[in-house]
This record gives sequence, structure tokens and C-alpha cells, in this order.
Amino acid sequence: MHPETRIRRRNERLFRLLCLGCLLLPLAMLAWLLGDLMIKAMPRLHMDFLSGYPSRRATDAGILPGMVGSLYLILLTMSLAMPVGVGAAIYLEEFGRRSRVAQVIEVNIANLAGVPSIIYGLLGLEIFVRVLGLGRSLLAGAATLALLVLPVIIMATREALRTVPDSLREAAVGLGATPWQVVRQVVLPQSMPGIMTGCILAVSRAIGETAPLVVIGALTFITFLPDGVLAPFTALPIQIFNWISRPQAAFAHNAAAGIVVLMGTLLLLNATAIYLRERMGRMQKGVH
Repeated sequence: MHPETRIRRRNERLFRLLCLGCLLLPLAMLAWLLGDLMIKAMPRLHMDFLSGYPSRRATDAGILPGMVGSLYLILLTMSLAMPVGVGAAIYLEEFGRRSRVAQVIEVNIANLAGVPSIIYGLLGLEIFVRVLGLGRSLLAGAATLALLVLPVIIMATREALRTVPDSLREAAVGLGATPWQVVRQVVLPQSMPGIMTGCILAVSRAIGETAPLVVIGALTFITFLPDGVLAPFTALPIQIFNWISRPQAAFAHNAAAGIVVLMGTLLLLNATAIYLRERMGRMQKGVH
């Protein structure tokens, strides 16, 4: 074998080993963190913890208000963000491609995607809490998180709309369909799996946010469940933040159990959204 060929193969093997090490190292660190988290969380993962209310005693503290508050918050956030985000993406991609207004909106969306989440919290505090008078309510928190995830939904929806071939649009127009009929009956059904993917990413970001909720004044200690959209609330990240900031070591175990519950809730919501996305995709294939 030629010496240069032998050197190239050796370098290739070394490079593969380096890439494998770069893959295994973070996976090993993640496995170690998850293992340590589960060890701390297991003593507290029982029904009394899941169905109980916060307490000044770590052994009596529960996570029910935070869990219910997070579920309400995510459902309300997506109810506000999805119609606006999908509608904005449809306008930008299907109706306003060449308009100056669309260009200005596109620039602002790109800028908003990189804004730190605490800035959204300050915006929500001023507009929703003070100007609109919503107070430190569930609706104010959901509206703030809706602003946070809007860029994600808009950009993902636009990418999904671009995957629909122009030939389908032209065929629909040739059959006499109006522009709105083309969007509603041709473009949206074809792009729905991609839109659902963007919504899954938005949910994943919103459910773990703490800074905006802290800024708008979400409660850290609450012994009741929200009874309406204008009621005070807490959320899982806020509850975990409160526990981890306590000096007592027992609250650290509560925080670890709260993190496990948060991850489980996130996986459940994502699994539900993925199931709906796959079902829509199968239904669409069945139509064709």
C-alpha cells in the first residue's frame, strides 16, 4: 500500500473516532445528569406529591397547582398564538410576498426570534398587566408566552407552506378556485404536518420558560387552583425555581421531582401533537 494512502486511512480513522467521542461525551453527560436527577426525584414521586399543594415543609409539599397552571397556560398560549401565527404566515407567503408591509413584517419577525425571553416578560408586564389591566393573571401570562412563540410558529408555518408545489396552486386556479379556496382546500391540508411540527417546537419552548412569568408576577407559593383566565396562577418552572432557591436540602429533592414531572408533561404534550400530526398526514395520503 502506498504510504500516502496509509496516512489518509489512518487520519480518516482518527477523525471517525474523534466524531464518535464528540457524540458519546455529551450523551454520557446527559445520562449522568438524568440518572442523578432520577435518584434525587424517586423518593418524592408519589401521588401525594402530584396531588398536593405547596407547603413550607418539604415533605408535605406538592406540585398540583404548578402542574395545572402549566397545562392551562400552554392550552391558552397555543389558542392565542396558533391562529395569529398561522394567519400571519399565510398572508406573508401566499398574499403579500411583494408588498412593502410584508417585507417590514419579515424583518421584524427575524429580529424577534433572537430577542431574550426576559424582554418579552417586560413587554407583557407593561402591556398586558398594566396598560390592559389584566393583572398578574393566567391570561396575561399566556399572552406574554404567545408573543414569545409567535416567531417560531410563523417561520415554521412559512417553511411548511413553501413545501407545497406551485403546480398544485396553479391547477386549483385553473379549475376556477379563488385564492382563499386554494389556500384553504389545497395548501393548508398539504402543509398541516409541517405546521404541527412548528407548534410542537413552540410548545416545547413555552412550557419551560421561567423568566417572562417571573417578570409579570406569577405566584411562587399558591394553595389553590386557577378558576378562570383572570385568576392568579403559578407554573411548574416557577415552582421548581422556588424550591431550588430554598436553602434546605429537602427542597432540592422536590425540585428534582418537579423537573421530572415537567419533562413528563412536555413529552406527553409532544407525543399528543406528534400523534395528531401523523394522523393528519395519513388522512391526507388516504385522500389522495
